[in-house]
Amino acid sequence: MKTKLTSLILALTAGFALAHEGIELGPNKGRILEFSTDETMHGEVTEKGGKLHIALLDKDMKPVKPEAHSVTATAGTRQAPVKLEITKDESGFTVPAPKEGEWLIMQYKETEAGKTITARLLYDTTVCGPCEKPEWRCACGEKEKK
Repeated sequence: MKTKLTSLILALTAGFALAHEGIELGPNKGRILEFSTDETMHGEVTEKGGKLHIALLDKDMKPVKPEAHSVTATAGTRQAPVKLEITKDESGFTVPAPKEGEWLIMQYKETEAGKTITARLLYDTTVCGPCEKPEWRCACGEKEKK
C-alpha cells in the first residue's frame, strides 16, 4: 500500500513539474518529441479526430519521409500496458489517442537495425487557462523563457 501511494504521489508530482516546462511546438503547432540523441530527428505530434499524427522532422524542422523509419506505441498503465496499432503513410505515423491522463510511450528506430529511441508524452487534455490549449501541447512556459 505504501509503495502504491508513493508511486502515485511521484507520478502526480512529475505531471505537475513537467507541465509547461520544456515543451516545444513544431511548425504545425504540434508537440515536439526527441527521436535522436543529438537533436537531428524529431517527431511532431498533432491531433485530429481522436488520433495522433506523428510527423518526422529533421534538425531544421523540415519534414522527413518515413521510409525505413519505424515507431511503436504503448499506452495504458504500467500494470496493464496496451500496444497501439500504428499506421504509416508518406507523411508520418498515425496512432489512436490514449485515454486522458495516460502516458504514450513511443519507440522510434531510423532503420530496422538502428538504435531504439524512447519518447514519452503524458496525454493530459486538461485545458490550460492562459493559452486555452490542452496541457499536452501547452507551451506557455516556452513563451515565458523568451
